[in-house]
Amino acid sequence: MASHIVGYPRMGPKRELKFALESFWDGKSSADELQTVAADLRSAIWKQMADTGIKYIPSNTFSYYDQVLDTTAMLGAVPPRYGWNGGEIGFDVYFSMARGNASVPAMEMTKWFDTNYHFIVPELGPDVKFSYASHKAVNEYKEAKDLGIETVPVLIGPVSYLLLSKPAKGVEKSFSLLSLIDKILPIYKEVICELKAAGATWIQFDEPTLVLDLESHQLQAFTHAYSELESILSGLQVLVQTYFADVTAEAYKTLTCLKGVSGFGFDLVRGTKTLDLIKGGFPSGKLLFAGVVDGRNIWANDLASSLSILHPLEGIVGKDKVVVSTSCSLLHTAVDLVNETKLDKELKSWLAFAAQKVLEVNALAKALVGQKDEAIFSSNATAHASRKSSPRVTNEAVQKAAAALKGSDHRRATNVSARLDAQQKKLNLPLLPTTTIGSFPQTMDLRRVRREYKAKKISEDDYVNSIKEEISKVVKIQEELDIDVLVHGEPERNDMVEYFGEQLSGFAFTVNGWVQSYGSRCVKPPIIYGDVSRPKAMTVFWSSMAQGMTKRPMKGMLTGPVTILNWSFVRNDQPRHETCYQIALAIKDEVEDLEKACITVIQIDEAALREGLPLRKSEQAFYLDWAVHSFRITNCGVQDTTQIHTHMCYSNFNDIIHSIIDMDADVITIENSRSDEKLLSVFREGVKYGAGIGPGVYDIHSPRIPSTEEIADRINKMLAVLESNVLWVNPDCGLKTRKYAEVKPALSNMVAAAKLIRTQLASAK
Repeated sequence: MASHIVGYPRMGPKRELKFALESFWDGKSSADELQTVAADLRSAIWKQMADTGIKYIPSNTFSYYDQVLDTTAMLGAVPPRYGWNGGEIGFDVYFSMARGNASVPAMEMTKWFDTNYHFIVPELGPDVKFSYASHKAVNEYKEAKDLGIETVPVLIGPVSYLLLSKPAKGVEKSFSLLSLIDKILPIYKEVICELKAAGATWIQFDEPTLVLDLESHQLQAFTHAYSELESILSGLQVLVQTYFADVTAEAYKTLTCLKGVSGFGFDLVRGTKTLDLIKGGFPSGKLLFAGVVDGRNIWANDLASSLSILHPLEGIVGKDKVVVSTSCSLLHTAVDLVNETKLDKELKSWLAFAAQKVLEVNALAKALVGQKDEAIFSSNATAHASRKSSPRVTNEAVQKAAAALKGSDHRRATNVSARLDAQQKKLNLPLLPTTTIGSFPQTMDLRRVRREYKAKKISEDDYVNSIKEEISKVVKIQEELDIDVLVHGEPERNDMVEYFGEQLSGFAFTVNGWVQSYGSRCVKPPIIYGDVSRPKAMTVFWSSMAQGMTKRPMKGMLTGPVTILNWSFVRNDQPRHETCYQIALAIKDEVEDLEKACITVIQIDEAALREGLPLRKSEQAFYLDWAVHSFRITNCGVQDTTQIHTHMCYSNFNDIIHSIIDMDADVITIENSRSDEKLLSVFREGVKYGAGIGPGVYDIHSPRIPSTEEIADRINKMLAVLESNVLWVNPDCGLKTRKYAEVKPALSNMVAAAKLIRTQLASAK
């Protein structure tokens, strides 16, 4: 009976790793204590899979920060600024690369394909001296073996590693990263040799870049790499795993012809077209790892439907050649439904988290060899029938309103330059206006107040007074710093999506449904199970209160429909765009209520717009069309004098800049500093942007405080490609995860830099 799990969440069922990491970073616990927590989590995961009966259990999918960073450490590809002098890479160097330190910034972080997970981007060039510098993969294999559990060590494949890298600072942008393949393969060979010596019988190479639109020379790199590795791999069974989308016909051909490979893993949830390629021919004698259990959502698998996919595959590839698997690593889903005490029984029966998905894989694998557990299949069928017929899923009024959207593109009546003139008359802002993105630090006290209010330990009056006090403090700080457009700091909000989802119908919430976003940061995506509507105003009370505390403009702060969609677990029984339009209508109601309450600047964050972009170019135009349309629906009804902002972060925007322009926001603030001002290159290449724009002037994900000169230098770089009358000055992102001791001096330097440049511009005139 053949079953396989691509990878598993690392954080632990109750975020044990998060708390251990943060305690270590704060100097409150030792490296040994952190390693003990990590080892306990790993052994619990391996034992759980072994006890379930999973045949191919992954190892080395655990990480203290990120699996790509682990590979960078394995290859000794440490950028020189971290002062590493060889030897085994320890926590010091590892976490400096991930988070920066007092003297040098972190490496760039970007989205892992189209997920909400972030990886640390390797910085490579012709002079990198690769060496085997982290034995983590071998150590974790041995650790499992000592527990009596045979695992499949998982490595990021050599070609995907290079394709996900970027040329280091000072290296020509045109440098071919794939030219380094023969420099990294010797390290892979050392790792493989050690794994063989330790007794490994299988090895899994994750090559997810095979689902992208690759050119022939890139596909050729796979053929070359695995030919080079063939002799060292002999005696081992080798799985090459892909995920997140279909593979193209060319990539399928390349993959299935790779030398020395015993099995191929495909995502058959998001890659249904791959089924046609398999039906067209599969190499004889090889194993097909069929990813039929969704690793990226929380809905229970339709076991009968999956079985109807698996049986015909057996006919094509051979009776004992199909291995039941997850569509991708379970890293992207919540850990265990057992810890959900607040969800009602009906809704819970519709769901499966990582631990339950392991059981689903096992149930399907058993059924495939004629050991079908009728009780499991029967209760699964009952749950699916109840979800289809449940009245809580459908709201006819919402369906009607969304259907009525067809036929309009929902653009504001006046063009952006005329709107900006009208807004400036009303707002009277200086040149290079300063603002922040929304959130201010969330202190322990603040979290305690929210927790106590939720647990009904304090009264509503006490809660409102505490939040009011915090808003007042944040307003005062911004006024003292002389920031131009203020925010209320969002002290009442736990998470930018959860906060809204809790007030919209059609959403459900978990207690422990945490998913890793990056490092120790986890998010708890809401579950959209039914039609979405807004029963009453969500933010007007707090925004009005904050505006009443100052004469300066106070931004109303909303999360946009595309981000709410992309950062939720979305219902899979209707197209995503239909759900998005429903959310857009709910946010539109809120925007119009804020405007009625005299909020003149309204920010609708679309942090995750880029993230939902399909991986294949052929599918991108349709997505961008409905995503941008959804954003325009939210604010198409406001007056010219109401200034609409949006914010985007941590993605590569240059390829979708025209869609960003098409959103028709009055001002966009956008992450820029951590990705080394890559964003500015698009304007250097001649893209004209007529609306207000604030490329971030410093990275908020690092504790480092940038100097006034450094920020002024950044602003000057922006002025080289953007007009001074459209440029805004702001940090990269919200300040929620920082401490006030970092935020105040950083913002003070930011305002000082803006004033310095204003003075220079005035004297130049």
